[in-house]
Amino acid sequence: MSVNEFFKEAGATRNKRVICADGFEMSVQAHQSAYCSPRIDNAEKYTSVEIGFPSAREPMLIQFADEVNDPTGTVYGYVPVQVVTNVLAKHGGIVDGEVPRGVAPIPAKFTADI
Repeated sequence: MSVNEFFKEAGATRNKRVICADGFEMSVQAHQSAYCSPRIDNAEKYTSVEIGFPSAREPMLIQFADEVNDPTGTVYGYVPVQVVTNVLAKHGGIVDGEVPRGVAPIPAKFTADI
């Protein structure tokens, strides 16, 4: 059974891994089995999410790491959605992948009106 089949049978959806414009990657998940808030499937909006296995050490995430000494081989629980949004912006926005509701899905090549 594949990971996606497992999640489908368990009643949870799994978001496609996020790839940022600068090549940084991470899994961003929120469902009843993830370290997120609220800890339910298909919430209208999440306030914190689970990050998994980023492609590089990211200083903004490290305080949430389960295994601080293995920053690319661990999960990061209950990461506030604003922190995730800031990480996405820092890495140039999303080229591919999905984020749960509550995380701003900043596209690559975004501009801010200041």
